[in-house]
Amino acid sequence: MRKSEVLAAEAASCLSRAMAALRDIWEEIGIPEEQRLERTDVVKQHIKSLLDMMVAEEQSLKERLLKSIALCRKELDTLCSELQLGPFETEEESTILQMEKNLRMRVEELQRQKQDRKQELKALQEQDRDLCDILCTALFSIDSSAVPSLEDLDCYRRHVASLNTLKEQRREEFVSNKRQIILLMEELDHTPDTSFERDVVCENEEEFCLSKDNIVALQNLLQQLEARRALNEAVCAELRSRIVALWERLQIPQEERETSAVHVDGSRAKTRRALQLEVDHLEELKLQNMKSVIQAIRAELADYWDKCFYSQEQREGFGPFYDEDYTETLLELHDHEVGKIKSYYETHKDLFEAVQKWEENWKLFLELERKTTDPSRFTNRGGNLLKEEKQRAKLQKTLSRLQEELERKVEAWEQEFKEPFLVKGQQFMEYVSEQWQLYRLEKEKEKQERHLKKSRQIETEMLYGSTPRTPIKRRVLSPHTPAKVRKFHGTSITSTTPNSTVRSAFGGTISHSPTSRLPPSGKKFGRARTPSRTAAKPPRPRLRQWNKENMSQLDGTTLSARTFKGFQL
Repeated sequence: MRKSEVLAAEAASCLSRAMAALRDIWEEIGIPEEQRLERTDVVKQHIKSLLDMMVAEEQSLKERLLKSIALCRKELDTLCSELQLGPFETEEESTILQMEKNLRMRVEELQRQKQDRKQELKALQEQDRDLCDILCTALFSIDSSAVPSLEDLDCYRRHVASLNTLKEQRREEFVSNKRQIILLMEELDHTPDTSFERDVVCENEEEFCLSKDNIVALQNLLQQLEARRALNEAVCAELRSRIVALWERLQIPQEERETSAVHVDGSRAKTRRALQLEVDHLEELKLQNMKSVIQAIRAELADYWDKCFYSQEQREGFGPFYDEDYTETLLELHDHEVGKIKSYYETHKDLFEAVQKWEENWKLFLELERKTTDPSRFTNRGGNLLKEEKQRAKLQKTLSRLQEELERKVEAWEQEFKEPFLVKGQQFMEYVSEQWQLYRLEKEKEKQERHLKKSRQIETEMLYGSTPRTPIKRRVLSPHTPAKVRKFHGTSITSTTPNSTVRSAFGGTISHSPTSRLPPSGKKFGRARTPSRTAAKPPRPRLRQWNKENMSQLDGTTLSARTFKGFQL
């Protein structure tokens, strides 16, 4: 049994007891029956009125609850629509009181959400306005009167965060560019002459509008100042190089050079003015010393011609080089030609340096080849002969490699510039082929000269005998040592005979008389001749040995069978 039913039964029992008590009292008092009925009716009316009033109050409560539920439902629908939420669903089995409570609490929750969103929207709009004022950008598009959705708020937050990041980036860029602009203006002696430049230099950094246009204008200003500084640096470098060139041409003493403005570092406006004054002064001196200046330019021009491997015909193509009328016009022509050939050399410097390297190695190769004709190299003191051979082999490989590399570079150069690459008036490969041809002709000529020289020497030695190539040490004979005698086919001549001569021909020895030599006759050697009024004919020479000394003298020459004609081996 429910408690409410128990309480109702107790209330009915209390009422019954009260009525019974009233009846007992009325009986004791002696109230008549009619008055008892009246009094009972009064009690009934009073109880009924009280109960009716209580029922009415509870009915009113029910009505209020139902009205509250209706209002909450209506407000809840509005809030869900504003907050872009789904409809609120109540429990079907819930009582009126529980339903009212749930709806009322849901309404309060949605009202708090609405208030929070409105406050966050207001804060974001304030930040957005401040950032847009600084960055000069448009405000974020959002309905201020409506309640923003969660997606709208999230998008707005990201937008404000991106604006903050952009602000910091532009602020950092502005501060950095401002410092550079101030330094450049000081270096260039530039005074801010526009409102924008004054805003950049003079205003507080926090007050500068960081708009996109201002940042672009700031970058343009920085680029302009950097371009002016670069121009100043280029002009100052050109003035310095011009001063150094004029010093060399005018032969300015070192003492005067040390006091010049060329030693001042930097490229400030005052430095540029000082350098320009120095150039003007040297130009005046140049005009006063025209002949020596032109001759110095000619020396420089000839040096560049050598570097570019100009032929004599190409050099003669510049006629003013040979003009003796030293005028300012002639100087200008020379200056223009030097500038042109210098630019040409600097443009193709790598190729010319490669050709120069080949030339140096070629000259070294020719020098080593000339050393091969020196007989003293066979002494081989300190291993020089082996070193030369290794160096020659290395040079041959280097020349081959350089020639292949140059051939590829020259071919690429000719394809790029659509003209032949000339070295001393010839195409490079023709020039290289000519050098090798001259080398081979020179070797052939030397070979023929050696053959001719050896042939003449051998003929002379066959006719008159050979001369010793190296001094012969004579042994001092003691008084008791008998003179040694050598025999040649029965003819004995002592080594102590006055005016006798012993010579070496190809390692052999020849003995002849001091009398005048005669042409060889057909008589046989070895037959003893009787003393007569005619002088004794010298014996026919014989080849005894073939040693290294004779090999060095022949220097690789191959002797034919005719060369040994008349020799007895």
